[in-house]
Amino acid sequence: MIITLILVLAGFLSLAAVLFLAKGRAEPPANLANLRKQMQPLDINAFRNLIDCRDEEFLRRALERSQFRAVQRERLMAAVEYISCASRNAAILNRFGEAARHSPNPSVAAAGQRLANNAIRFRLNALQCVLRLRLAMLIPGAGVSSMSVAEGYERMTALVEWLGCMQYKKPDAQISVLPLAS
Repeated sequence: MIITLILVLAGFLSLAAVLFLAKGRAEPPANLANLRKQMQPLDINAFRNLIDCRDEEFLRRALERSQFRAVQRERLMAAVEYISCASRNAAILNRFGEAARHSPNPSVAAAGQRLANNAIRFRLNALQCVLRLRLAMLIPGAGVSSMSVAEGYERMTALVEWLGCMQYKKPDAQISVLPLAS
């Protein structure tokens, strides 16, 4: 009986997490200027360095085991922060896509739908990635495979740029919160 209760509770918590991720907490930005204000800039190249398998192998060879574990734990915690920031941005982009979905222009509405779908998919993948990273923190031998979070974020933000240009048809309507180039 207790196991059944725990499983039912875990199912409800999982459903609540999926619904929370799908909707997000952000207010829908009314325009690109508000979108810029709400989003946090993210350095994708720095994130890629944190999860690079080659860097991990280099550190594993260069450092003593205890030093490597401490450095790797710090790197994984930083990667979790990057993914959390990207997930918050995706919640804002989801709301922006939902707002664009109601546009009378069919191409803007279709792009808004794609953006909203990509944002939801990204947030679910980000949750999975954070869980893997936290597991890697607990189990030092578990390597962190190259994850497609950075690519997913770049695709999503490129879609925002495209959507903004379609909606406003101004050359200066591009968004400055796209992945930062190093």
